[in-house]
Amino acid sequence: MDNSTLNIQPSKLLYRLAEPADWQLAQETGFFISTDLAAEGFIHSSEQHQILETARRYYAGRADLVLLEWDEDVLAAASVRVTREWMPSRQQHFAHVFGPVPLAAVRRSWPFGVDESGAFHLPADL
Repeated sequence: MDNSTLNIQPSKLLYRLAEPADWQLAQETGFFISTDLAAEGFIHSSEQHQILETARRYYAGRADLVLLEWDEDVLAAASVRVTREWMPSRQQHFAHVFGPVPLAAVRRSWPFGVDESGAFHLPADL
């Protein structure tokens, strides 16, 4: 069976490691967008179990990120399509969000960065 067509039960919450400027702009405009939306046509996002590996791979040493939690049901209600696509490099499906994320879909946000030893940790209340 082709992994790209597996029927995966969606999670209700998705996560995005965001640049501070993108999060600030979202608070001003009411929609979260990022450079990947313009470049690739979708916003990369993760499920909770994928956050730390994504941080280690793509944001090593960064202490200034923001972790956003958004509600997939709110995205659907706003007609923002979410598709899980197989990523061979990670051997997992990842949620791709095809459009700006309305601020109403953002449930929580946390400062996110490395500790003194250079390691990432999930927020205690996640």
